[in-house]
Amino acid sequence: MHASGLVSRLLEEGRLAVKGRLPWSSNYTFLGEVSLDGASSLVVYKPQRGERPLWDFPRGLYKREVAAWVLSEVLGWGLVPPTVARNGPLGRGSVQLFVDADFSQHYFTLREDPRHQSTFERLCVFDVLANNADRKAGHCLLGRDGRIHAIDNGLTFHAQQKLRTVIWDFGGEPIPPPLLEDVRDFLETALPEALAEVLLPAERAALRDRADLVLTEGHFPVDPSGQAYPWPLV
Repeated sequence: MHASGLVSRLLEEGRLAVKGRLPWSSNYTFLGEVSLDGASSLVVYKPQRGERPLWDFPRGLYKREVAAWVLSEVLGWGLVPPTVARNGPLGRGSVQLFVDADFSQHYFTLREDPRHQSTFERLCVFDVLANNADRKAGHCLLGRDGRIHAIDNGLTFHAQQKLRTVIWDFGGEPIPPPLLEDVRDFLETALPEALAEVLLPAERAALRDRADLVLTEGHFPVDPSGQAYPWPLV
């Protein structure tokens, strides 16, 4: 994938120390720090041990966090912070680069800013492809770098339709051709090994079906039921 060599080495090989638990998470989510050869970075560590069991998703949600990053990078959209699967103090889980963000901002405060429209269009299509069942407004972070970063991607890639998101503003509008081209390129190449390793066969097939549907429809999805929203919204 496209994370820089230093970032990849830090995430994969750095010594991981837990600094504390992050609040407002239903599963155990920790702020950590990875350090290697004099370099260090803050990270978000989500161990499988701290996952709350769900009736409709198998254990190992951390793998879906990694899959979301892989899909974002394969598409070339740069939406998800670099994320790896590795062992840590509480066992195996996902380790994601921490986003230095303005946490008072979220989708509902940012969506009217024209500077972010193209990013939210990409994110809307991305969540359709990933079948994101929990895209809350607070999962869209405005980084200090001025970019939107999409976090909390564990409830994704289910084989059954699960889309729940706050991003319905583009419903019915044509998807910009460059995004459709990226999806077409994804469909015309073999599924990346990093995705194939973490998704079940039915989930891999469903991912390709969703990509094909995006190309066939050519428009952003609509929610005629008005119920395909996560809760809480933020």
